[in-house]
Amino acid sequence: MPRMTISEQQVFLAEGGILLHIATIREDGSPLVTPIWYIWEEDAIWFTPRKESEWFGCLRRDPRVSLCIDEQSLPYRKVVIDGAAELMHDLGEDDLWRDRYRRIAERYVPPQGAEAYIQDTIDQARGLYRVRLGSSVVRSWRMPVAGEASDGIWAQRYYGAGTKLRRGD
Repeated sequence: MPRMTISEQQVFLAEGGILLHIATIREDGSPLVTPIWYIWEEDAIWFTPRKESEWFGCLRRDPRVSLCIDEQSLPYRKVVIDGAAELMHDLGEDDLWRDRYRRIAERYVPPQGAEAYIQDTIDQARGLYRVRLGSSVVRSWRMPVAGEASDGIWAQRYYGAGTKLRRGD
């Protein structure tokens, strides 16, 4: 599949309504994947686990994450980020970054609903994390668009030797 350009990635990451799936590591080493809200700002992905969430505990023990941001409809754009989550604000510091949280909520619900959600959950302590794209491994792809070849779009390692779309055999 074609890789997205940096510009295409930025446009995609800024679109509202697309969930991020965050993979963290439980204490026993097993993976935990959680769909969450996020915002892309300052070349970083920002997100806010609640104090009692399992994945907040996972991040406290081990900041390594894998993030998957993808869409269900054509052109099936996907951005996968492997990196380390940085705790930017710990529990009890919510007032310092509530405007960012408001911007996150407004990506998923209209402003009035976002404000109501914030007020309804204001007593739920949260942390604020970011994953910087510049210090992470970022992979992206999408289906071909008009004018691009659509045969053999997958990485060559997916095509068996001697098959129709395998190049170089």
